[in-house]
Amino acid sequence: MATKKITQNRYKAQGKKSWKLKTSFAGKALWGKIFLVLFVGAMSLGCIYMHDAVLQSPLFDVKTIMIDGLDRVTRDEVLARTGLDKPGNIFELQPAMLEKKLNTHPWIRMATVKRQLLSTISIKIEEQEPLAIVTIENLADIVINAQGAPFKEYEPAKDDLKELPVISGVDLSLSNSTYLFEGDLFNAVMEILRIKGFGQIQTILGDENTGILINILNTYPNTGFTKNSDQTESENKTVIPIKLGFDGFEKKLARARQIQRYMETNYPDKTISAIDLFSLEKVFVTTEDAAQHTIEKGV
Repeated sequence: MATKKITQNRYKAQGKKSWKLKTSFAGKALWGKIFLVLFVGAMSLGCIYMHDAVLQSPLFDVKTIMIDGLDRVTRDEVLARTGLDKPGNIFELQPAMLEKKLNTHPWIRMATVKRQLLSTISIKIEEQEPLAIVTIENLADIVINAQGAPFKEYEPAKDDLKELPVISGVDLSLSNSTYLFEGDLFNAVMEILRIKGFGQIQTILGDENTGILINILNTYPNTGFTKNSDQTESENKTVIPIKLGFDGFEKKLARARQIQRYMETNYPDKTISAIDLFSLEKVFVTTEDAAQHTIEKGV
């Protein structure tokens, strides 16, 4: 009987080798993770060092501040509001934040701030364009811009706005947490203010029942209620009330100019004291004797 040859258990030997390979791979992975952590830490420290070096370097200090678009707003106001009146690093400044600070100024409609080169800040200012002053009962007078939006309280001592027309008879309304003027009556007022070349309107009164009444400055001698460039403040001036109703303002104001020219040409001894243009089909003109008017004025 043949003796059975005992063979080596190759399966067990292969399992031992596999365990050694797994241990080797695990060790390499661990060292790889440690290296990655050290590398990231070193990069972070390097970035922090570079960041501090840039912020502390005088090379990047703000040396030039260019501001464009100033009229009512002064350069000192812009610098004080943005903090640029003090030394600062150009990379510490956040243009978006500076724009928000500038836009809180009542006379600034929009501000744009940009960095240029290594040490220059460029600021572009778009100021509000005042259109009229609105008086509201029991409230301070308000200045509105060319879009009809209120943007500041009227301060006669500070604001040089004596030539602006004064609006009354309209009210503020609250819409989306913002106060504004709206409605048919206010839209009619805005339509009148957009008409060019008519003359200097002093006041505009809105009434829901009778429409719009304007008081326009009439300076003599003139043509169509327009002020002559060679006249002085001491010359004879009158204010003429003109009723315009609710619509057709451009045609009605054109008719008022025609009436003024007709009176000057054909009735030079008469002056217009009022015009009712509520309806173009029936126009009423009130006149008075020019000599009597001159005496009353003390001229």
